[in-house]
Amino acid sequence: MQTFGLNYEVKPEHVEDFKSVMMHLIDTVKSREGHIETRVYSDVERPTSMMIYSNWKTKAEFADFVRSDIFKKMMADAVAMLESRPTHLLGESIRLIKPAE
Repeated sequence: MQTFGLNYEVKPEHVEDFKSVMMHLIDTVKSREGHIETRVYSDVERPTSMMIYSNWKTKAEFADFVRSDIFKKMMADAVAMLESRPTHLLGESIRLIKPAE
């Protein structure tokens, strides 16, 4: 299993819009080959700091999704909402969330 953390600093005036885009992204990703689970988290002390946490069967399946037109379109829509470039975390078999049942 591969785990990916995508960290975003969102402009305060775009927090709700960004959440909406991310929830749409999660709905889309559920049907992708190799997807296990994805969640969006917000820092309690800094609600403009968010992370998408995603588990995939393989790194290749995640990479296929990142190269997809839907991912590129959603990220293009979201980029104007960000304060800075996103940072990313990649690991194997990291569990921050309970496995899907």
